[in-house]
Amino acid sequence: MRILVTGSSGQIGTNLALRLIADGHDVFGVDKRLNTWTDVFRYLLQDLSGHYPSFPGGIGGVEYPDVDLVVHLAAHAKVHQLVRQPHRALENAVMTFNVLEFCRQQGLPIVFSSSREVYGDVHRFSAEEAKETSADFAYTESTYSASKIAGEALIYSYARCYGLKYLVFRFSNVYGRYDNDLARMVRVIPLFIHTMMRDEPITVFGPEKTLDFTYVEDCVDGIARGIEALTDGRVVNETINLAYGQGNTLVHAAELIAGELEVEPKITLAPSLLGEVTHYVADLSKARELLGYEPGVSLDEGIPRAVAWFREHRAAHPEEDSALPADTLFPQDAELAWKQGSTVPSG
Repeated sequence: MRILVTGSSGQIGTNLALRLIADGHDVFGVDKRLNTWTDVFRYLLQDLSGHYPSFPGGIGGVEYPDVDLVVHLAAHAKVHQLVRQPHRALENAVMTFNVLEFCRQQGLPIVFSSSREVYGDVHRFSAEEAKETSADFAYTESTYSASKIAGEALIYSYARCYGLKYLVFRFSNVYGRYDNDLARMVRVIPLFIHTMMRDEPITVFGPEKTLDFTYVEDCVDGIARGIEALTDGRVVNETINLAYGQGNTLVHAAELIAGELEVEPKITLAPSLLGEVTHYVADLSKARELLGYEPGVSLDEGIPRAVAWFREHRAAHPEEDSALPADTLFPQDAELAWKQGSTVPSG
């Protein structure tokens, strides 16, 4: 099968492309930046957030090769950045619109990468795991989550109006291989690894924050299963959680990293930041039932793998071992942008 992957230079995009190639598929990528991890598949450098007038065989007048399915991963995915720069949320919606128009005109099915952010803060539910039907878009926490909600809405409307076939996957805190490009995208696991390797203090925004961390191979396995099921017509027009299905605090994640690095962590606790979701654990029953999805890598197992890969990459790229800008460690002027109602624990 011939598969177009947008956002193909990112962590999930790169891992997915390599998995699909290993499974015998032909992959073509689109991204606005170079892929620094691999050169084993073709990709086009293009910013998909432009307001393009037409889509003759591609997007923005650019010809794409013939494909059978699109996996749309491209997005501005840094929550804090979109809180500071809300126009990037609009760009996310424009990217999705452009890709949907391409799919509509070419008659292609789409796999869309949504986010657990669409659930908002699930403390408003019970202590149960979040089911796909639990999402209440009135509780969106940030402009980033709003952009994912908008993307989902566009997809559902294209399905009803134009017969688009789709799968929507809601990801949760994906980490692992190809996840340490801190100059471009700061995710908490590689940030903690980088900082602790330098024996520098880390800040945990939200000491009680509980999130569902997903090792990238589990995430990619779920997507690959979805692609096969959508193509075969077994699973069509469904919205599905992809995660590990277990909650862990950021403090626990930091302690696991410190243990793997054999360092004493220097942890400062601070309230959660504006726009952040502070509690999420995914209900995976739908993924299990429809796709036979069964994640195999817990956080306790995944952290050693992530640290080992990070060390290997850093040994090959020692120039990346440098101090990060202050706004990376303390995003969006944290002292002015804590979530309302947050408190800093004493001690």
